Amino acid sequence: MSLESNMDKVLARRVEIEDQLSQSANLSSDELTKLSRELSEVRPVAEQIEKVRALEAALEDAKQLATESASDAEMLEMAEMEIAELSSQIPEEEHALKLLLLPKDADDARNAILEVRAGTGGDEAALFAGDLFGMYQRMSARYGWRFEVMEVSETGIGGYKEATATISGNDVFARLKFESGVHRVQRVPETETGGRIHTSAATVAVLPEVEDVDIELNESDLRVDVFRASGPGGQSVNTTDSAVRITHLPTGIVVSQQDEKSQHKNRAKAMKILRARIYDAERARQEAERAASRKGQVGSGDRSERIRTYNFPQGRVTDHRINLTLYKLDKILAGEAIDEVVDALAAEDQAARLAEGMNG
Repeated sequence: MSLESNMDKVLARRVEIEDQLSQSANLSSDELTKLSRELSEVRPVAEQIEKVRALEAALEDAKQLATESASDAEMLEMAEMEIAELSSQIPEEEHALKLLLLPKDADDARNAILEVRAGTGGDEAALFAGDLFGMYQRMSARYGWRFEVMEVSETGIGGYKEATATISGNDVFARLKFESGVHRVQRVPETETGGRIHTSAATVAVLPEVEDVDIELNESDLRVDVFRASGPGGQSVNTTDSAVRITHLPTGIVVSQQDEKSQHKNRAKAMKILRARIYDAERARQEAERAASRKGQVGSGDRSERIRTYNFPQGRVTDHRINLTLYKLDKILAGEAIDEVVDALAAEDQAARLAEGMNG
């Protein structure tokens, strides 16, 4: 479908929605909410289309004026200045329009489940996993998102072997989806007397949170084991079988939960994470198929891909996917300057998808 016919469809759809909303007495509250949400998405695109078309019309008028004013030097100069100005303005506005017309990631508006795990590097990796978990917690506070810790497995020295949280709010997944992958840290551990820099790593997974209706699970596909929850060092922390491990037999995905004292609550939490992981695995499979024909892809969703290095001695953070280096390590870990990395990744992804659309 051509860009022009796409633009006509958007303008027609805005008129249609506005007509329906003008007769709101005939609509149910669900229909009203759905139409209002769609209008809020369609309106900025329609306004940008009108802006581009108005500029194009003005350019045609200016060219016509230039032709008619060939013998009037003053009028010709004015027309030529206007042509030059409009000619430089139109490509910028057209680019902004193309970005607005890009198909949205259907999962962008979803909440997310964040999983951070210590990788290679022992205690130092666990401390770094704790740093990353804290970074996302502080970032969430800045955005006004709700950050709810689901499960934390501590090492006893302030580090995390693994930690899971649900993050709820506006466009959570859109902002965090490029964080999945291996994060590497280079620093001198506090226990290191020789001042040698150690390299260790932690893995981050950001999964879109899904509803029961998105992923239907058959009980026959699940193996549910219950056991006693254990604390640090393996000591039993309660006397009932409240911890739950659920295995999804078709995919082999296993989820355990033991933070709650009630088996029922642990099962509900485990099911929530299991649904998200199954959905995410399917999403990653589809993304990999699409990416096979796209070279410079930003977020392949490959959990084993080393995406970023945090170098403490130099105070720098480098994102390897887009060759971005910022000397703002403290601010990034404080959840402040992380926006600069996220914005750059989103812009790169948009550019790749625009290029793909043009070549496709």
